[in-house]
Formats: sequence, structure tokens, C-alpha cells
Amino acid sequence: MRKLGRPTDQRMAMLRNQVSELLWYGQLETTLDRAKEVRALAEKYITLAIRTYQDDVKVTKTVTDAKGNKVAKEFTNDGPKKLAARRRLMAELRDLQLQREAKESKTAYLARIKDAKHPLIEKIFREYAPKYDARATELGQGGGYTRILKLDLRRGDAAQRVLVKLI
Repeated sequence: MRKLGRPTDQRMAMLRNQVSELLWYGQLETTLDRAKEVRALAEKYITLAIRTYQDDVKVTKTVTDAKGNKVAKEFTNDGPKKLAARRRLMAELRDLQLQREAKESKTAYLARIKDAKHPLIEKIFREYAPKYDARATELGQGGGYTRILKLDLRRGDAAQRVLVKLI
């Protein structure tokens, strides 16, 4: 692991922030050494989600409706492997929130984010995991979820700038 000229706690915080930004926006501009570390962490997290995203459990609960009648309702909960993976991702990634759109009313925004307690984690399990799982079965290989494209040198210290993208 590269030390990136920082103490361990600062380095890990920086990498967590950058991995979260990469998974949220789909791309990230940074230096080459940082990009290689971010790529390693991001691919680990995506692989964890791919292995566990289908672990769901159907649960039937008795609920009281508005009229006071007891009704059996079926819910889908996370299985033990998916729950453990979700908790690990929540511990290691920054919790990014959905932003309010331009000219969106407060009530519309609140209605839109009502069910999204951890939007980044939901995005990983609902979008990235099925997409990359299908890609892995199609190509017959796992991994390789990110791409590093070299840009120009940064002005001031001439560090190699790169763009890290999710494929």
C-alpha cells in the first residue's frame, strides 16, 4: 500500500472520501498514485456487493391496517450475508445524500428522499452489483470495474493527473 505522504488516519479518510465520490458520480479526477489506491478499494467494495446482492429473505408479518383489521403482509429483508456486506460498506464509505434539484420544492425533495436512508449503499446494491454481475457472466471474468485515463500534468507540482471511471 502506498503511503501517499500522509499519516494512516488521514490517508484512509482521504481514500474513503475519494472512493465514495467515485461510486456516487461514476468518475473522479485525482493523481496517479491516489487513483491506483482508489481503484483497489472500489473494486473490493463492488465485488463484495456482487457476491451478496441477491441474498434476500421473504418475511410475512401481521400488520394492522387503517380499519383495525389484522392483515398478513409480505416484506423482503436482507439476508445475513447481504446485511453484513451492507454494514461493512456503511462503515467504510462516506454517507452521501441526495441533493435537491434546481427549482425542486422542499416537499417534492422530501418525498423523493423519503425511502433513501443511505443512497450510496442503495446505489451500489441496486445499480452497480447487477450491472457488473451481468458483465462478469457475459465476459466470463470478474473484476476490472474501473478504468484509469491519464490526463496532463498538474500545474504547480507537475503531478500526473488521471481520470478514474467506472466502466
